[in-house]
Amino acid sequence: MTRGIDARIEKLDVAAYAIPTDFPEADGTLAWNSTTMVVAEATAGGVRSIGYSYADSATARLIRDLLASIVIGRDAMDVPASWEAMVHAIRNLGRPGIVSMAIAAVDSALWDLKARLLDISLVTLLGAVRESVPIYGSGGFTSYPIARLQEQLGGWIAAGIPRVKMKIGSHPSDDIDRVRAARDAIGPVSQAALFVDANGAYSRKQALAQAEAFAAYDVTWFEEPVSSDDLEGLRVIRDRAPNGMEIAAGEYGYDLWYFRRMLDAGAVDVLQADASRCAGISNFLRVGALCDARSLALSAHTAPSLHAHPCCALASVRHLEYFHDHERIEHMLFDGALAPIGGALRPDRARPGFGLELKQQDAERWRVPL
Repeated sequence: MTRGIDARIEKLDVAAYAIPTDFPEADGTLAWNSTTMVVAEATAGGVRSIGYSYADSATARLIRDLLASIVIGRDAMDVPASWEAMVHAIRNLGRPGIVSMAIAAVDSALWDLKARLLDISLVTLLGAVRESVPIYGSGGFTSYPIARLQEQLGGWIAAGIPRVKMKIGSHPSDDIDRVRAARDAIGPVSQAALFVDANGAYSRKQALAQAEAFAAYDVTWFEEPVSSDDLEGLRVIRDRAPNGMEIAAGEYGYDLWYFRRMLDAGAVDVLQADASRCAGISNFLRVGALCDARSLALSAHTAPSLHAHPCCALASVRHLEYFHDHERIEHMLFDGALAPIGGALRPDRARPGFGLELKQQDAERWRVPL
């Protein structure tokens, strides 16, 4: 089918864009006022593709200085071969962090390129198990005053998204009042699920005490109650959390061994993974296979327009995080960024690849020199 296509990768361009937040943002362990998106664009056979990651601009320099030379000249149809070559090339640089995020941006661009060369959507290329993926609205930053917290979470419920998540942990003594205010804004559990995310801010005993208190407000998801590196602590909290409250973690996983260790430890009820961090779509699909093997649910972390296609191709996926920062940026920088319909994202099968086109002129004002 592909023999008539000149599918050699001819070019790989990269740029970084730093976009200010629309309000100061913070979670239990970090505060920030801008978010950087690294965009990789691959070219083959007269077709140009898009892939991206949310990462430091150093990620873009690694792509420019190393990874581009690894993939240029390779067959665009053989995405796994390019992925293996990149992983091999960075052996002495280490897998976690910037390196895996750089591979992620390139890998997603190569999957997009292959689908575009075949003139089909990425979900069609991967093979769908569902037409859309459920989402949860995510934001509720600890820097938000109560009124803004309630407005944001309540707005998602009013828009038909029946699950919302808020940040906790910056000031633990305030968290119960904030959770109570969130529940007041979104209504009863019968119409709205409430998730909380501590980003590893609590000690084990703190987390257990907070879990008991949150249960009074029907919190059904407790994300990173302790550090995701504390697998024993996660297991303790998972075993002792109130009935109906699931423990989730995994967003900081960069390689398959990380996820395997988390599953071997029995640390979570739901595993999280991020294709923009864990070395791309290629590795995200492998994480899905790990979850299938354990009969465990997978939830995709942020980057909604990137994740919608692979999430629709994995049976283990429960939902996708519709993160305020990223959905805002994706609509600012891309034509074709997905918007929720009935509490879910539905990939547009009429558009090839991810269905995204960079708004070059709009993006230029945010471009970071490399």
